[in-house]
Amino acid sequence: MKRRAFIQKAIPAVLATGFLASCRKEESGAPAIVTQPHIEWRLASSFPRSLDTLYGAAEVFCKRLAEMTENRFRIRPYPAGELVPGLQVLDAVQQGTVHVGQTAGYYYTGKHPALAFETTVPFGLTMRQQIAWLTQAGGLGLIGEVLSDFNIIPFYAGGTGAQMGGWFRREVNDLKTLKGLKMRIPALGGEIMSQMGVNVQLLAGSDVYMALERDAIDATEWVGPYDDEKLGFYKVAKNYYYPGWWEPGASLSLYVNQKAWQQLPSSYQAAFNAANAEAALYMLSKYDEQNPAALTRLLAHGVNLRRFPDDLMAEAERHAVAIMEERAAKEASYAKVYAQWKKFRAESFQWFDIAEQSYQAFAFRQRS
Repeated sequence: MKRRAFIQKAIPAVLATGFLASCRKEESGAPAIVTQPHIEWRLASSFPRSLDTLYGAAEVFCKRLAEMTENRFRIRPYPAGELVPGLQVLDAVQQGTVHVGQTAGYYYTGKHPALAFETTVPFGLTMRQQIAWLTQAGGLGLIGEVLSDFNIIPFYAGGTGAQMGGWFRREVNDLKTLKGLKMRIPALGGEIMSQMGVNVQLLAGSDVYMALERDAIDATEWVGPYDDEKLGFYKVAKNYYYPGWWEPGASLSLYVNQKAWQQLPSSYQAAFNAANAEAALYMLSKYDEQNPAALTRLLAHGVNLRRFPDDLMAEAERHAVAIMEERAAKEASYAKVYAQWKKFRAESFQWFDIAEQSYQAFAFRQRS
């Protein structure tokens, strides 16, 4: 057998071991297959079906999990609004209404402010840094301690990369132009905008376009060119701002009901983790592949690409630091997450400034 053909057949077989069945020897020496149980779960997403990268990652995850377990462990995904509203996914998982939810931790800072770090915070980590903090530096473990009070186990489930600053009906030339602006923006970014005079609203993704179209809001942030184009924001707001200083590297999560997870066979837990890792890679890589072309199309529609003024970002950063420091001084569990995150951020920024930023500052401007 040729080496390539052997590898193609051997690797799936190795991956399948433990996922599909366990074998034991009978006295006769013939293996008897002990099959795993059939399990059906439901997944509620915070995102609409039209967002084929965010919600699409949930579909990829469920499909791969079923394939890995020969359809013995199946999870059916539901977009926002079909089972529960998009911003009530945590509650549904906590109560056991669904077994798993695809969502973003910063939607639930009203339940615990430290959940913002699970997704992203203003002037925080880039996408690569966020993944490293969550999966290697203990960040996810700290978030898990917070969510244990809600009967939930969190899993990193992909990210968007650096986001854009959003869509505005009128230009934002300075801090004064923010006064009275009605904007959809969640979590700590919303708190900062509120302190700078913005009338902040929190809306699920499926509701944002209608609110902007009907003048219920004057501005909205979302993700980036690919998703923003799909949602049609450019049709009702022509000023597209950058950078998304409040979401420099946003990550998504799978929330799993703690009791449901503990009842899974270990092989299904392993399959869950493997399928989730594949879906997480799908999400981030698809954004990186689709956003450049989408931005080109948006500019062709007459969109005005604008950069936030430096004085606005400097003031926003001042508010961000003040808010986080104040919370850390008042709440022990927040302080525990913040202290570890802050130390990681300082060290990571130093390294990335040397290894990444110096290269990018030169190479990205060449465009040849």
